[in-house]
This record gives sequence, structure tokens and C-alpha cells, in this order.
Amino acid sequence: MRIAVVFDTPYAKWTPEQHRQQMEDELAGKTGQEAELEYQVGQALIENRHEILLVGVKDDARVVLDHCVDWKPDLVVNCAEGISGAPYDYLFPGLLESAGIHYTGSPPLGLLVSRDKAMSKKILAYHGIQVPGFATWAPNEVITKAPPLRFPLIVKPLASDASEGIAQASVVGDLAELKERVEFVQQRFAQSAIAEEFIEGRELYASVIGNEATLEVLPLTELVFDKDKNAPEERIATQSTKWQEPYRRRKGIRYQFARPVSAGAKERIEAICRTACQALWLRDYARIDVRLADNDEVWVIEANANPYIARGHEVANAADKAGMPYDKFIQRIVNEAVARHERA
Repeated sequence: MRIAVVFDTPYAKWTPEQHRQQMEDELAGKTGQEAELEYQVGQALIENRHEILLVGVKDDARVVLDHCVDWKPDLVVNCAEGISGAPYDYLFPGLLESAGIHYTGSPPLGLLVSRDKAMSKKILAYHGIQVPGFATWAPNEVITKAPPLRFPLIVKPLASDASEGIAQASVVGDLAELKERVEFVQQRFAQSAIAEEFIEGRELYASVIGNEATLEVLPLTELVFDKDKNAPEERIATQSTKWQEPYRRRKGIRYQFARPVSAGAKERIEAICRTACQALWLRDYARIDVRLADNDEVWVIEANANPYIARGHEVANAADKAGMPYDKFIQRIVNEAVARHERA
């Protein structure tokens, strides 16, 4: 197949050929850093004998349509997370749909709804999925009284991902701390803040792949904390936890395949993931973040319509554990998208 890989990039005027050279350099280890996600995906597509075009976007999304109209791909693998640093991930599938171009991943509505932590929780609760109680405040809204929630609470930017804005200070124990953290989020991220009831329990990540009858919940991964170095309210996926290996080593934090869970909890998690994907319009692949309480209650914390699928990270590791090494994992995503478009 002819497959275009679309992604956001800091290089405004790079051509597909320049990205191809950068891909080769990064994969060969010449840059001294991990190859970018889009280049890993591109290499996997080449290994699967596809012809690829690398389309990077910095501040003008029209280049996507320009390249696609000229090159006429059979499919676009959408790796874009935003434009000019703004979280406009929904823009890219919208553009592709407007031109009748087939692509992988969730549609604009799925990306928009899952990014909004309050909206997604309301939809999940409507479908009978247990979510933490929460309250939100608009960018300029002042807290005048404590919300009807159980402290401690965890405060986050309403529409950020990748743990942006989440730190140990995000967990607050009273109204004064809540006011301070909400004001910080409003000012630092120029968006609404959400405070959720803090749920104690195991932090599990359920990666899913497929659509409808083919929807498959991959082996669970888990964020494990050294209990001697992390109090219960500190056992959260902060930005440092997610992206800083030295911090994880210092705090005794590691990602691993999940320790055993009961058969009942595993069955509920899988059922919840299938319901969540359908309720939030997620397609082809996604990740559902859950908390498993000591009594085996399952709480959905977030749904990620556009999770990070690079080698060595949760989703790709789960796929590998399920018998899909990286090239087969990327091909499975392609196959799911193609089959979905054929059904439509």
C-alpha cells in the first residue's frame, strides 16, 4: 500500500525527503537519542513492504492535504498530536475526512471528547462506568466554597494529556490547597481546571486494539510504586513519573506488566474497556487508564484516544506481550483501519 505518515514537527519547511533522511539517521543511532514515534512507525511500515511518505506539520495543516492530493495515499497513519504546540489533534482527521482520505485512529469527535476530562467522565458514567466524582472551574472562575467531594482531590488541567500539569502538588487535602492548585492550573495552562476525588489503588493501563467484534484488550500494564518511598497520595502518574527515568529510579517507580488480578476484576476491566471505546467513539487503538481498588472495584480515570505507541512504551509493550512485535502491531492498526473503511 501507499501510506502517508502524518505528524507534528518543529521543522516548519522540511520536505518528506528531509524527514526520510532524519528517520534513517535516528534509527541508525547517529543522533544519540531515541527515534521519534513517526519514524519508528515509518520504519515498521517499510518492514511490512509498504511505500511511505513522511508528512510533517508545524504551523500550516494545509500541507497535509497538499501532499495527500498530490501523492494519493491508500491510507494515512495519523501520528499528529497538535499544531504549533496547541492540542488540536482533532484537526487532522477532520481535514482528512473533508477530502475523503482514509486514516488510522479515532475521528475528531472521539479525540475531542476523550481530551475533555469532564465530558468524557459524564459520558462514561451515563454508560454505567464508575468514575471519580469531580468538579471543574473555568479559566477565570474563583472558588468560593469547597465542592461536594471527598478530599483528598487531584487537580489537573481539563484538556491536557501526557500527564502535563500533574505533580505531587496536584493532590490537595483541603480547600486552601485546592484554591492554590486550581489557580496555578488556570494561570499556567490558560484553561479550565478539574479536581477529581483521589482513588487509592493500583494504577493499571488497558491498551485496546481493534473495532467492534475485533476489539481486543491487550495484557495489562501497571505503574508500580515503592511503598517505602511513596505515600498513597503520591502514587500518581506525574509528568516526572511518565517522562523522567532518573526520577523513577530515585523514587523506586517502574512500569511493568501487571501483577495478577482476580478473574472477576479482569473480566470487568475488559468489559469496561469495550464499553468505553464504543461510548467515546474510539477507533483502531486506544488506552484506558484505570484504578483497581483493594476491594476489586474498577474506576476509570481517563481514556486516551491517541496514546503514545512508540517501542518500549505501554501500548507497544502490551501488543508485544500479546504476540505482536512492533512491525506486526503497526500492521494490525493498518489492517483494522482498512477493514473499518471497507465496512463503511
